[in-house]
Amino acid sequence: MKTIIKNKILECKEEFEKYVEELYLHPELGNEEYKSSKLLATALEKYGFKTKCPNLLETDFLGIYESKIKGPKIAFLCEYDALPEIGHGCGHNLIGNISILAAIGLKEIIDQIGGSIYVFGTPAEENFGGKVELAKKGAFNEIDCAMMLHPSDKNGVGAKTLALIPVRYEFFGKTAHGAKPYDGASALDAAVITYQGINMLRQFLKGNFKVHGVITNGGKAANVIPDYTVLDYYFRADTIDYAKEIQSKALNIASSAATMTNTTVKESIYECIYEDTKINYTLANELKSIYEEIGLEQIENVSETPGGSSDVGAVSYICPTIQGYIKIAPSGTRGHSTEFAKCTISDAGKKALVDGAYSLAILAYNIITNKNLLNEVKKEFKGE
Repeated sequence: MKTIIKNKILECKEEFEKYVEELYLHPELGNEEYKSSKLLATALEKYGFKTKCPNLLETDFLGIYESKIKGPKIAFLCEYDALPEIGHGCGHNLIGNISILAAIGLKEIIDQIGGSIYVFGTPAEENFGGKVELAKKGAFNEIDCAMMLHPSDKNGVGAKTLALIPVRYEFFGKTAHGAKPYDGASALDAAVITYQGINMLRQFLKGNFKVHGVITNGGKAANVIPDYTVLDYYFRADTIDYAKEIQSKALNIASSAATMTNTTVKESIYECIYEDTKINYTLANELKSIYEEIGLEQIENVSETPGGSSDVGAVSYICPTIQGYIKIAPSGTRGHSTEFAKCTISDAGKKALVDGAYSLAILAYNIITNKNLLNEVKKEFKGE
């Protein structure tokens, strides 16, 4: 079975190398991936998947192949949005193609082993959280296991991510001439007090957190008391629950600042909330075994110290999920750079396309054919 999967991937690899390069040459930003999503969906359709593009969002897609034998529903997650000016500096042109090539390889044998293959095109990971929006719409509710690989300067089996809550505070006061400030109520004073108060809050927070904010609107003229100001914050933490706790403490500060300055405050969420990633160590260990089997070296275990944030966290709270890493760039190559983008179409990128697709396909194959493995994956997910 594994040989059949590998041969199919090798048969298709040159075609998908061209797709990787096509996306590299014509990058599209989040929620603008009209050509990218169509290209990938068309590739799926060509290989016998029932596709819908768009499906639930403007630039997403869904490809499904169901065997006639009842079995697990395996999801491969695709990303394909780019960064402004940099292009595919995060390697999303490779992510989408690895997942689709893995699905095509698995399809070669799924009629014999049972189960269903779902390929989700998930747009706008970089800025608007496509997976979060799909999760809200119930896209992953029936999935038994979801998987993807992210290009990197190392091989790894996953990493924790920080939950992210983007909060906006708008302060409303009363304008007045600077010569008679007592006739006004300064929204700027409220914003400054809030900014200082949240800075002081930092020493009382615990764990791995990040708090950063800016005053995006602080008034228009020095001799006019501002009646409107805006503070934008990112609150990040190890878990979504603690990020919410930080948010609650910060709102108390903002509300107190408004009372002190005779202004009012409005709190809102101005971008997409990202949950932390719920790690499934059973899946991570299985992926590591596959990596070792195919000869990948210096494979890092799950990184326990969260760094950035990712919308894959939303999927990980709905079904067992893994986002592994596969090396395409020299160690130390900075992500979100043109140098990293070039690595997606290098020889190392082409090797990662095949190795990554094969690894995901075999991981899915093992889950479908080994009921004990799937049971362990689900037990861990449920916390049993």
